Amino acid sequence: MLFNTRYMHAALTQLCADGFDVRDEDVARLSPFVRHHINMLGRYSFQLPELPGGMRPLRHPDAGEDD
Repeated sequence: MLFNTRYMHAALTQLCADGFDVRDEDVARLSPFVRHHINMLGRYSFQLPELPGGMRPLRHPDAGEDD
């Protein structure tokens, strides 16, 4: 939920900076708690593909797209 909240905030901030009209009534309809992909029963299954060369390095959350 924190991940979704941070990224929605970043997207809204960028839209405002780019001059888009972001209305309060539209923002009020957003919810960071999109949970259809979360298994609430406590049983999780992760089937990750094998990545060639391993995992990519993690980025710092404040890094730009080119970093």
